[in-house]
Amino acid sequence: MKKILHPFFVLGFALVILYELLSCHSLPAKVALDVAKAPFKNLSDYNFFVGPLKALIPNDRVLPYDLNTPLFTDYAFKERFVYVPEGKSAEYDTSEVLKLPVGSCLIKNFYYPQDFNKPEAERRILETRLLVHRQNGWEALEYTWNEEQTEATLNNIGGIKTVSWKHYDGSVKTTDYIIPTKNQCKGCHWYNNAIRPIGPKIRNLNKEFSYSDGKENQLVRWHKMGFISQLPTLAACPKTPDWEDSIHFSLNERARAYLDMNCGHCHNPKGPAYTSGLYLNWENQELANLGICKTPVAAGKATGGRLFDIVPGKPEESILLYRMKSEDPGVRMPELGKNMLHSEGISLIEKWIAAMSAKSCTK
Repeated sequence: MKKILHPFFVLGFALVILYELLSCHSLPAKVALDVAKAPFKNLSDYNFFVGPLKALIPNDRVLPYDLNTPLFTDYAFKERFVYVPEGKSAEYDTSEVLKLPVGSCLIKNFYYPQDFNKPEAERRILETRLLVHRQNGWEALEYTWNEEQTEATLNNIGGIKTVSWKHYDGSVKTTDYIIPTKNQCKGCHWYNNAIRPIGPKIRNLNKEFSYSDGKENQLVRWHKMGFISQLPTLAACPKTPDWEDSIHFSLNERARAYLDMNCGHCHNPKGPAYTSGLYLNWENQELANLGICKTPVAAGKATGGRLFDIVPGKPEESILLYRMKSEDPGVRMPELGKNMLHSEGISLIEKWIAAMSAKSCTK
């Protein structure tokens, strides 16, 4: 005689099996960013990433991105991500940085591979910077990683970390990497009396990116994700030159792109250095404001005895290049985010000034 199982026993057994299956294949928690609440102490609390934190595997609606010409920060590599809440988007706008909606977050991770020729191998992440769009504007947050690479914690006072790596040429380089304070973040992100992002402009994003499911133009992907609305054809979208691409872009285009990203966020009519009259942003077309035969407003010893920001055909007489080549904290430019000379960038600007039609500047 067969034993008949009670229906409630069968139901209970089925629920146990279902629970086990869901436990093994549970979905990651959603992004936990709440712009009405104080910042989390730990980076992991936001759920921007899934799996081991150091792997930086993005969660749903967290999209990796890159820029045509990135900012130089002592040769640090960067992994950038953007989060935009469901149902919100930025309007297509080429006049300035994209106006990402409240609730959005830009996530920038700074790291050094042990070997620059093997960037996908072992690496050390030093910091993660967040720009959070709250109801009253953007807030800059700094998270510093521990030595175990398991967590990054909120840090308002900055710090210094010594880091070493094998450079492209095989040499071993070491630097004291400077982690900015909360107030120092304003030094670069201050625009028209408020904090705002720098990188995510249409012209900076207009490039292909290798996503986990294949290559695609970033603007197209952002539009598909709903991050940008009303996207025209790519041919109608502006594009910042890649300063390292000498095949597709002229020397002038590459130099202007480099100066725009590394200097233009301060040196523009609404930036922290607006009183200098030296405007190195991409949009500026006035030669005087670009520094051509322009005397500095108040540079003091930072001029190195030179009289003009740029002397066409004479890089050795140009204050701009002198300050780029200086390691003196009171002279060097940019003031923040730079503890090492960027030899490749210096070479580019030197060639750019040398290629200008030589002329003598007079006061």
